[in-house]
Amino acid sequence: MSVVGSILQAITPPQVLVPEEYDGLEYRWKMFVFRPAYLKTEVYLTAALLFYVTVWLAGKSLNRRKAERCFTTLEPVIEKQFSKPNYRGLLSDGYTDLFTFSTGRRNIASLHVVFTLRPIHDLFLFLFYTARTFIELDYKFRDDLELDFKLSSNALPHEFVWAVVAKNELRTVKDDRWDLTFTKTSENPTLPSHLSVMSEFADVTENIVRNSALVNVLKDPKVQPYFRSLSISDQPRDRPSTPISPEEREKHVILKLSIPASSRSDAIVPIVQEVFSFIDSLHSLNLRPETKTKLKKVREDLNKSLKADAEAKTKEAQEQARDDQKAAKRKAEEERIAKLPAAEQQKILEREKKRSIRKQQRTVRK
Repeated sequence: MSVVGSILQAITPPQVLVPEEYDGLEYRWKMFVFRPAYLKTEVYLTAALLFYVTVWLAGKSLNRRKAERCFTTLEPVIEKQFSKPNYRGLLSDGYTDLFTFSTGRRNIASLHVVFTLRPIHDLFLFLFYTARTFIELDYKFRDDLELDFKLSSNALPHEFVWAVVAKNELRTVKDDRWDLTFTKTSENPTLPSHLSVMSEFADVTENIVRNSALVNVLKDPKVQPYFRSLSISDQPRDRPSTPISPEEREKHVILKLSIPASSRSDAIVPIVQEVFSFIDSLHSLNLRPETKTKLKKVREDLNKSLKADAEAKTKEAQEQARDDQKAAKRKAEEERIAKLPAAEQQKILEREKKRSIRKQQRTVRK
């Protein structure tokens, strides 16, 4: 028997033996006979597949509608602020991420509004993340909304990292934000007790909390359940691999919220409206000279550290390249010797042995 025949025989399922006696439900049409009692497993599998597909389609639709209802509430605010809002509505990046982009406003180069939703369309993934909340007490499984304001070059004259964060976010807020590792956490009597301040220096906080309108919105009990953090940063979210010059640094104001239920979506409108006014007030911050000097030194030290790390990685890569080159050369020489006659190979081996002995003798003399 040929190899192909053996393979086909191995993968061919055994013949189904249908008993001649059958008193169950039966459908006949010409030469075809359909007996449902023999297809119970197939029925269960088909039902499970249909259920999974139904959950997938329903979850995808629910997520889309949830994001669109929330964005519909915020859209008038955004359209009023920007000369070029995104009239195409929300764009999808997969089934759980939706976003929109706007530009054309004083002090703001652009705004990215990003909805990150729970994967309710994927039943297994949804159950996995739900179970994770019982194991990791700090893990929050919810629908998130982020407004990322990229500031114009003249909107903020100073370079610093500052944030006001809900206390239940403190343990995890730095996991996705390397830039917040610059800060120290503290309390501020001006802010509500459920919020903490993350700042490089107290002078920065004192200047920012003078904005009474922002503080009043943060005290609003309607906003409190959905507010997660508001940050100002001149550093990237992830640690860069090379130094960043002051001209290349992007300054961002990032507002993070939980998405409210459709009936309460207007609760987040005040904080979104106030952020625009807050950004306009940043140019008037007046930091002390010693604070500016300290902030500058922190960034200079960071660039030195990044430069040293980059040089170390480059040196390591060069050494690895040299080692690889030597190994390739050695392998090529061994292959060349292997093709020579036995007598020639013996001569080469003896020559290498003598060279090794002379090298050892020179080492001993030293």
